[in-house]
Amino acid sequence: MAEGLEEQQGGNINLPALAATRYRRFLKLCEEWPVEETKRGRDLGAFLRQRVAQAFWEGESTQIADPANCDQMYESLVRIHTNFYKNKYPRLKDTSFTGVTVEECKLVLATDSGKQMEEMKKGKWKKLREKFSTKNAEEDSKL
Repeated sequence: MAEGLEEQQGGNINLPALAATRYRRFLKLCEEWPVEETKRGRDLGAFLRQRVAQAFWEGESTQIADPANCDQMYESLVRIHTNFYKNKYPRLKDTSFTGVTVEECKLVLATDSGKQMEEMKKGKWKKLREKFSTKNAEEDSKL
């Protein structure tokens, strides 16, 4: 919050300048936040970009209803982005109680893996029904 306070004029805080500063800080965070291609549709970076676009729909001139909450949210996102707690409380091992490594977790959580698992969960009857309903639809469209 101290950032932008230097833009005071005669003791009055220049609120549009503070809103513009907040907007620019969020934009910079969005630019730095990596996109995880393996989590299409579930990527935190993509969600963050979408929410910032919604929240600051007027760009730098957006009026912020709750500046303190906005600043707190920004600081929380910065801590996530910079791995603040990962660095503050380092783990002794890169595995969980199950023995699964970080890379194995990423593989399981990938969007493509999720689709494959959903396909495996389907029963044979449902798979056959989908297969034949697709064929019937294609044959009907040819007529």
